[in-house]
Amino acid sequence: MAGRGTRLRPHTLTTPKPLVPIAGKPIVERLVNDIASVCNEKINDIAFIIGDFGKEVEESLLQIADQLGAKGHIVYQEQALGTAHAVYCAKELLDGNVIVAFADTLFRASFQLDTASDGIIWVKQVEDPSAFGVVKMDDNKVITDFVEKPKEFVSDLAIIGIYYFKHGEKLRAELQKLIDNKIMSGGEYQLTVALENLKSDGVKFVPGQVDDWLDCGNKKATVETNRTYLGYLEEQELTGKDVVIKDSTIIPPVYLGDGVTIERSVVGPHVSVGSGTSIASSVVEDSIVGADTVISNAVFSGSMIGQYVKLNGKIADYSVGDYNQIEG
Repeated sequence: MAGRGTRLRPHTLTTPKPLVPIAGKPIVERLVNDIASVCNEKINDIAFIIGDFGKEVEESLLQIADQLGAKGHIVYQEQALGTAHAVYCAKELLDGNVIVAFADTLFRASFQLDTASDGIIWVKQVEDPSAFGVVKMDDNKVITDFVEKPKEFVSDLAIIGIYYFKHGEKLRAELQKLIDNKIMSGGEYQLTVALENLKSDGVKFVPGQVDDWLDCGNKKATVETNRTYLGYLEEQELTGKDVVIKDSTIIPPVYLGDGVTIERSVVGPHVSVGSGTSIASSVVEDSIVGADTVISNAVFSGSMIGQYVKLNGKIADYSVGDYNQIEG
């Protein structure tokens, strides 16, 4: 999760992309919990591979691990040298059962992780596979090839960026070979090259097919993911403490964080509102609103509003970063 999140700016200028909220919780927290839900065994260690996010962010990441009874580790990728290099930065933890996940995607799955498998690559059937890396399988459902953005149809099972390895030490050794021998593609060390080499060495990868694959790559995709994820949550998960609603209509599903105040407004459906935010004399739907923000006399949909924003007036589709002030 060390990337800069440039496609999601301005929201990632002050908040690292994996901490952007989806249905009231950071993307990375949702992802960690979703992975835990398909694991049959307790998770012992969680390494967060980051850039320079600051101590406050690091503490919040360690708390995510602690909530699952795991030990959290902060690992730094100081140079953007590719996915294989990022994973190698956590080489001390690549031992035994290992899951590797990229923190810009969420998923829903009905399967339980089969730790007896050599390796699992999680995939989703897609309509247009030409935009993704895909896998090919043989008649025994064993993956035979990884194909990056195929121009001609070879498979419609797209790799979503979550992987299981029964022997993490084998992955560590393969990554070490890439780096020692400077085996790069496009100036970066690629995880797919390590996967190919492991497969050639006899590791049998099978697909783990997810029910939903939710992208958080840009503002539009993130709003759509928020909309979908709200539909997964139980009613008791949607409203925080000390919420005040006066002369307003709430159209579910809507997430309201602690200390939210809504007056003379219509909010929903598919809206997430961060803690401490107030909304007055407004109509808000299909949007993400950050914490400690003040909204009044506004009408908007399909929007992302950051933290500590003051927004007064206008009908618009907003993408407003943290600490901004807009007057209609």
